[in-house]
Amino acid sequence: MTADTARDLTEGREPGSATAAINPFDVSDWATPFGLPDFEAIRPEHYVPAFAHALKAHEAEIAAIAGNEAPPSFVNTVAAMERAGAALDRVANVFFNLTGSNTGPELQAIERAVAPQLARHSSAITLNPQLWDRLTAVDADAEGLGAEERRVLDRYRSRFRRAGAGLAPEAKARIAEIAIRLAELGTQFAQNVLADERDFILPLDGEDDLAGLPPFLRDAAAEAAKERGGAHSHVITLSRSLIEPFLVFSTRRDLRAWAYAAWTRRGETGGATDNRSIIAEIVRLRAERARLLGFDSFAHFRLDDTMAGSPDAAMELLRNVWKPALHRAAEEREGLQALVRAEGHDFALEAHDWRHYSEKLRRAEHDLDESEIKPYLPLEGMIQAAFDTASKLFGLSFEELRDVPRYHPDVRTWLVRDADGSEVGLFLGDYFARPSKRSGAWMSAFRSQERLNGDIKPIIVNVMNFARAPRGEPTLLSFDDARTLFHEFGHGLHGLLSDVTYPLLSGTAVSRDFVELPSQLYEHWLQQPEVLRAHARHVTTGEPMPDALLERLLAAATFNQGFATVEYAASAIVDMTLHLSAAGEDGLDVVAFEADALRRIAMPAEISARHRAPHFAHIFSGDGYAAGYYSYLWSEVLDADAFDAFREAGDIFHPETAQRLRRTIYGAGNLRDPREAYTAFRGRLPSIEPLLKKRGLAA
Repeated sequence: MTADTARDLTEGREPGSATAAINPFDVSDWATPFGLPDFEAIRPEHYVPAFAHALKAHEAEIAAIAGNEAPPSFVNTVAAMERAGAALDRVANVFFNLTGSNTGPELQAIERAVAPQLARHSSAITLNPQLWDRLTAVDADAEGLGAEERRVLDRYRSRFRRAGAGLAPEAKARIAEIAIRLAELGTQFAQNVLADERDFILPLDGEDDLAGLPPFLRDAAAEAAKERGGAHSHVITLSRSLIEPFLVFSTRRDLRAWAYAAWTRRGETGGATDNRSIIAEIVRLRAERARLLGFDSFAHFRLDDTMAGSPDAAMELLRNVWKPALHRAAEEREGLQALVRAEGHDFALEAHDWRHYSEKLRRAEHDLDESEIKPYLPLEGMIQAAFDTASKLFGLSFEELRDVPRYHPDVRTWLVRDADGSEVGLFLGDYFARPSKRSGAWMSAFRSQERLNGDIKPIIVNVMNFARAPRGEPTLLSFDDARTLFHEFGHGLHGLLSDVTYPLLSGTAVSRDFVELPSQLYEHWLQQPEVLRAHARHVTTGEPMPDALLERLLAAATFNQGFATVEYAASAIVDMTLHLSAAGEDGLDVVAFEADALRRIAMPAEISARHRAPHFAHIFSGDGYAAGYYSYLWSEVLDADAFDAFREAGDIFHPETAQRLRRTIYGAGNLRDPREAYTAFRGRLPSIEPLLKKRGLAA
């Protein structure tokens, strides 16, 4: 973005124009069904003036709160802050959802300009001494505040304190500078990874190149080739839904090595999209910010306000899982190497071989073939399975809406109703990979539930990256894909079922190591015979999955779990080690640091970390999971124990247990401390044993 365009953002003009044209964000309520954003009217040029106007409006609202001459109270300070910024939330929710799921050069240029603007704006609020004085002066006891109001007040005070509100002026100024720079760096990191993913293709132009690929993967590779311009008959991209099955099925070891190298070296290719220097600066700035706030490291800062409470607690969990996982992975490696030798080869197993030979071993040990399973897992059937599970647990129903705005033709929309017929909210599904979408899968909100400003119903979106089947043919999922769909829908339910008054507490706005509980818990229902018998039906015949195949599928649930646990835990350990040990080093060589961290935990050479640092978007495209990637495992301790509540009740849809789950977890947002919330559901805190049993790592 040019300097002129950045100035336009500040001054509220469209780029290169003196006045703003008619802008869909100018209206307070969209005249669309259910208040959906007016996607089809919104164009890139609308965002710059919309952000500028919304920022000015929010600044005025905050100034009025801070300058209020009346004595501070919950209503005129905390509730007033909760009501402020509605226009900014509205434009930001649309913009940042689209920069992840349907971006392009124009949106990326605006994103690079607006990210530091928003960081500066946020710092101006949290470092405002008048606001901080008012927040600290609110007397909950004197006002007789209820439990939810006390929680909101506590969360505001914590947010401001952790942002530096109590620091000296010089430290506050530096904190604000760091926030702005981190916003710039995180945006650039994410855009670099997307560029590397978008620009790479592995062309497969002859039968030799396609050797070993089953029909479903050939079809998906042909469809990807069409989307990339049709210069090749088939291509493999770096979308996980293409690259992983290619590594599983391709018998061309040279092509597997080529594809795997590209996949694992995103963000590390040199040139304009290389992320290594960006990471070094991010780590240094995070460490500096933590020290300014009085913490030993960024990891100590981040975990101070989590369920784990400290890096030591998180690392203890990782160590408790690492040792049995490493032992299991070594056994798995020997089995795979024996298979290599049995085929008459003399090469040593490498990382690009593991998935290929693991699939062969799974066939041999469990008589399972991925291409045999996929016809029973069509995308449409798995969507309905997720919906039906929510219906049986929580009484929800889903009505697909056809004539509504959408930000891409692939997006589908459902109206969600409760058991009594009342509207719960809207659910959007965006399922297919495309070059304009970042990799991975996630849940987000275009609008969050709250009651402070009226009975506001949520608009929730799930974004996936499944490989599309040829037009007119059904898309088939792997079992891992289906698990991802259930996982993200669990997040979606966390947003949809939110039942709070204040926006700050809504839905998924909970501790990072608690937010994965609703999503990972929901995965359990996919793996229940009752659900699979009802919904795993052959895409052509409609026949249910045969019992023999179903039994083999479930019996293989812990197959290769040494590998899966090691590749995940390695990433979590590197994340934590970076944010504990690389405290402000100048010239940090992140690749060397990563290699040393993995060497010290005896990382097997045949397994790569699930996310290598140069493309580890969870922790470097923003602070979201920084020093917090362990949280998936922490939440897995919770979800493994939580599902046992249904087993103990003797019914995976036990009504009383489901209602308690909705009330204390899915609907409660951040009403309680996470330990209190879990105890309210389960009656106690969990132990690690159900997790080890679930992963097949128990002694």
